[in-house]
Amino acid sequence: MKMKKFMNAPETVTDEELVGLGLAYPDILNVDGHLVISKDLANADRVTIVTYGGSGHEPAQAGFVGKGMLDIQAVGDIFAAPNGQLVFDAMKMADKGHGVLLLTLNYAGDQLAGKQAMKLARKAGLNVRQVVTGEEIRYDPNGEDNKRGLAGAVALYHIAAAAAREGKTLEEVAEIAQHYADNMASITVKSTDATHPQNGMSFGDLGETDLMEIGAGQHGEGGVRVPMMSSKDTVATVAEALCKALDLKPGDKTFVMINGCGATTMMEMLVLFKDTVEFLKAKGIEVVASMVGEILTVQEAAGFQMNIAKWDEEMLRLWNTPCHTPAFSKE
Repeated sequence: MKMKKFMNAPETVTDEELVGLGLAYPDILNVDGHLVISKDLANADRVTIVTYGGSGHEPAQAGFVGKGMLDIQAVGDIFAAPNGQLVFDAMKMADKGHGVLLLTLNYAGDQLAGKQAMKLARKAGLNVRQVVTGEEIRYDPNGEDNKRGLAGAVALYHIAAAAAREGKTLEEVAEIAQHYADNMASITVKSTDATHPQNGMSFGDLGETDLMEIGAGQHGEGGVRVPMMSSKDTVATVAEALCKALDLKPGDKTFVMINGCGATTMMEMLVLFKDTVEFLKAKGIEVVASMVGEILTVQEAAGFQMNIAKWDEEMLRLWNTPCHTPAFSKE
């Protein structure tokens, strides 16, 4: 069947999307080609935060550029990292004399671009640090331990930015970001497939079955296929694996994210979140903060990512600070 998406031309969809983003949120950000820049950056006197990644995962990551979160995102084409030069350009633009933290998702293309950008930044004499997030856990004991970077990075954006706004040094902000990255875990559960908007290719045949896939990758990488389960049974399976990965114990405080993959209804996400809170409460584990909604999607794929992070009082304090972006705001 012919792909049904409201576009003009596949080869210009990312460029047109970014123009639209700038027009939609002129009070929050500027768009300069493939750089999405927070207007808050103009008067920043602090450590600044830069990230990068391919389009096709909206609202991530450009939707989280703004006051109290990202200062700049360098945007690549659909599901493709931008080149290292563009990432370096973003870091150079972001530098306000206090250093730049580069946040990278653990994918081969992103890692390569980050390595190139960091090399250019050091050659230029910039004070830079890099933190890589790869919180995906291996669900299949016989599968590859890919440690892909998933939606959990979005909460980290706010935590790191809040630390920077407190006047912490680059080393301190990077340490907090690394601590966060080391204390979160995610799993993806997929029930139908996405379509690549530039070529119409489906990412699989899962939608033609009565199965779901646990531990699936964002770009069609396979997980473990099992029969569709209820929300409670799915949560019990996934949350148990995440609790073990984080070694959660009674009395621990956690952040929980239910991220819709693009075609999952808010109704389903809220039921999943309710069941996750109840599952953790039964273990004596407290949920002190959360995000529920479409945060990092894969076009119209159905399913969700569950992210759990082990928090302390500092994380909660940093989280409870204001931010204002197109996709997420806190008073």
